[in-house]
Amino acid sequence: MATGYLEILRARHAARLLVGTLVGRLPNATAAIAILLFVRAEGGSYSLAGALAAVYGVANAVGQPVLGRLVDLHGQPRVQLPAAVAAGLAMAVFAVAGIGPLLVAYAAVAAAGLFTPPLEGGLRALWPSVLRREEQVHTAYAMDAVAQEVMFTVGPLLVTLCVSLWSAQAALLVVNAVGVLGALSVVVSAPSRAWRSAPREAHWLGALRSAGMLALLAAFLFIGIALGSITVAAVPYADTHGGDVVYGWLMAALGLGALVGGTFYGARQWAGEPARRLRILVALLAVCYLPLMLMPGAVAMVALTVLAGVFLAPSIACAFVLVDRHAPRGTVTEAFSWLVTTFTVGHSAGTGIAGPVVEAGGARWGFAVPWAAGAVSLLVLTATGRVLAAPARTAVVAAGSENDPNRALEPRFSSGDRA
Repeated sequence: MATGYLEILRARHAARLLVGTLVGRLPNATAAIAILLFVRAEGGSYSLAGALAAVYGVANAVGQPVLGRLVDLHGQPRVQLPAAVAAGLAMAVFAVAGIGPLLVAYAAVAAAGLFTPPLEGGLRALWPSVLRREEQVHTAYAMDAVAQEVMFTVGPLLVTLCVSLWSAQAALLVVNAVGVLGALSVVVSAPSRAWRSAPREAHWLGALRSAGMLALLAAFLFIGIALGSITVAAVPYADTHGGDVVYGWLMAALGLGALVGGTFYGARQWAGEPARRLRILVALLAVCYLPLMLMPGAVAMVALTVLAGVFLAPSIACAFVLVDRHAPRGTVTEAFSWLVTTFTVGHSAGTGIAGPVVEAGGARWGFAVPWAAGAVSLLVLTATGRVLAAPARTAVVAAGSENDPNRALEPRFSSGDRA
C-alpha cells in the first residue's frame, strides 16, 4: 500500500508542495476554533463567536472561486502569496484589536476569509506537472484527500496547544504566520512559478459553463449538507452518552474513517469509468450514514461513525478526477475552488438544517438528515450520469485568450480529459 504513496512523495517537488499546501491551509482549517477560543478569552458570547466564524466562512466561500479564477489568469505566485499575506494581516488586526470595536472585528475576519489563498485548488492543478503518469495523479488526489483529514484533525490540536502554552491571541498570530510561510514555500517552488493555465475562452461563467461541473457541484452540495448535519446531531447524542468527551471522539472517528478509506482507495489503481465509480462510492457513503440512527452506546456509536466516514475521502478523490475532466480549459484552479466552496456552503447549510430537525424530533431524526442528503446526492449523480460520463470536449479558445500569452497548455493527460 505504501509503495504508491512513497513513489509520489519521492517525485521532485511533490513532498514540498503537499506539505507547503497543508501548512498554508492551516489558518483556514483552524479558523472556527481559533475565533471561538479568542472571543471567549476576550469575554465575548458564544453568539458573537458563532457570528464571526460564520462571516469568515461566507467570505471564504465567496473568495475561493474568485481567487481561483485570478490564479488561472495570472499564475500562482502573483495571486497566492499576496492573498496569503492579506489574509494573515487581516487576522492579525483581529487579534490585536479584539472584539471591542465590533465593526473592525467583523471587517477583519471577513477580509481574512475573503483573501484565503486557493492553495487546495492550486495543488491539484500542479500535480500533473509534477507526476508524469496519469495513475500517479489519481493516487495523489487520494493522498491529498487523506492529508486533509490529518490536517483537520491535527490543526485544532495545535491551536489548543498554543492557547494552553501562551494565549488565544498568540494562537491566532502564530497559526496565520505559519500559514503565510506555507504559502510562500509553495509559490517559490519551480512547478508553481512555471505553471500556466491553458488559454481560455473569455466567458463570465468561467468553470460554471461546464454541465459536468454543475452536476458535480450539485452532488457535493448535498454531501456537505450530510457532514454538517452530523456535527449538529452528534451534540444531543453526546449530551446523553458522556458529554463533550464523547462528542470529541465522534468527530475524531469521522475523520479517522475518512483517513482509512482514502488510504486504501489511493493504494490501488481503479479501472472503469470514474463517473460510475463515484455513484457507487456515494451510494456506499449514504448507506453507511443510515446505521447512525440506531444510536447505540458510546463505543458502538464511535465505531459506526468511523464506518460513516470511510467512503468520504474516496468520493472526494474520485470527484477530483471528474473535475479535471470537465473543467473548461484554462479554469482548472477555479473549478477545484468551486468544489471546495460548494462543499463548505453545503456543510454550513447542513448545520442550519439539522438544528431545527433535532429540536423537533431529537438526535435520531438529526442523524436521518445525512442519510437523506447522501441519497439526494446519489440521485443527482444518477440523473446526470450521461453528462458526467460523456467524453469531455476541448473548448474553443478565442483568438485573444484571457491569459497565457505564450499559449502554454496546463498539463493534462489526454484529450478526453479536457472539457
